[in-house]
Amino acid sequence: MSVIYGFLESLPLSMFQYDFMKNAFLAAVLIAPLFALLGTMAVNNKMAFFSDALGHSAFTGIGLGVLLGLDNPILATLAFGIFLSLVITKVKAANMASSDTIISVFSSSAMALGIVILSGSGGFSKYSSYLIGDILTVSQTDLLVLLLVLIGVYVLWAVFYNQLLLLSINRSLAASRGVRVVLMENIFVIMVAVAVMVSIRAIGILMINSLLILPAAAARNVTRSARGYHWLTTVFGLVSALAGLTISYYGDTSAGATMVLTAAVLFLITYPLGKYRK
Repeated sequence: MSVIYGFLESLPLSMFQYDFMKNAFLAAVLIAPLFALLGTMAVNNKMAFFSDALGHSAFTGIGLGVLLGLDNPILATLAFGIFLSLVITKVKAANMASSDTIISVFSSSAMALGIVILSGSGGFSKYSSYLIGDILTVSQTDLLVLLLVLIGVYVLWAVFYNQLLLLSINRSLAASRGVRVVLMENIFVIMVAVAVMVSIRAIGILMINSLLILPAAAARNVTRSARGYHWLTTVFGLVSALAGLTISYYGDTSAGATMVLTAAVLFLITYPLGKYRK
């Protein structure tokens, strides 16, 4: 880390005189490509509300962690996020109600349950910071976790990309080509759940879904190939995260919210281009 810190200190930006800004910058560098990769498939599969539901469920995971007496509720949050993602996928597959209805029910219920647990135990105010997040509090341990998750997701993506892409195009077609659709769906939602939960502390429950979806949506406006879509989403994600972090430092604003607004600006710029190319 000393080598990376030294490089950042050599850059002509005063914000890198502080270790917490260096950690925040590195967190943004790790979160952006992670969300970019998953965001492309989430947009293709019309799963924007799904990732939002997982973000809201973080409160229940935190509440369960408090009930279990855990100092760091991340393990409980991860476990509950993975469990909820699998349950939502299972219920959606039953086709008993529309996808947006199912996701809305789980999202609102999970967040309400978490708030009830935390307020009942007197710990809601302690964990309310998770709503907006604070990337400036990221530690080196958090960075290591993000790095491991990023590597894990990219390895799984390299192994299962073709099957995931075919599944996003047409579920029936994927099944006819021998793709184990249920397994692939579960692998994807687990990747999303893990990425969301480990990033909640930095980005916040209210902002995390936007940072996952907006760069991919902006890239989709101006690309037509799958390769270009993934690369441009990564670029847009990095620009949103790093520019937003820099603007928030010098403008004294919320880092997570500024990142999201930067991503929203990119979407607004590319939207007319997308309409023109259609």
